Amino acid sequence: MKKLSVKKGSACMACLECVRACSQAFYKEFHQDKSCIQIVAGKDGGAKPMVCIQCGKCAKVCEAGAITQNPKGVYMINKKLCTGCGKCAEVCPMHVMVQNDGGPTSKCIACGICVKACPMEILEIVEK
Repeated sequence: MKKLSVKKGSACMACLECVRACSQAFYKEFHQDKSCIQIVAGKDGGAKPMVCIQCGKCAKVCEAGAITQNPKGVYMINKKLCTGCGKCAEVCPMHVMVQNDGGPTSKCIACGICVKACPMEILEIVEK
């Protein structure tokens, strides 16, 4: 299974370069709400990247059948089938699905754009 992961023991400095890279790549603008990676406050007071764990909960609730798992284990959204209902975003345990003003929802596709953008090198694409 291919997925985005945060390296264990890594410290995030909350520079938002990963967030910027994701939203720029898919929405052509820097907007925190349009990124499939989010930076939140951790329990220790530091910053913590929230990433898609490819759990499939989104696919289970998608009544349109728009979310399917590809051969590499990544859940993908078929934009033509997505109704924009938002049920997938509601069940996402990581809160990283992007609702697009009534348009199709977006999620992490483990493309690695955020990995390349992170100056701390704490993100990685792993195959399990």
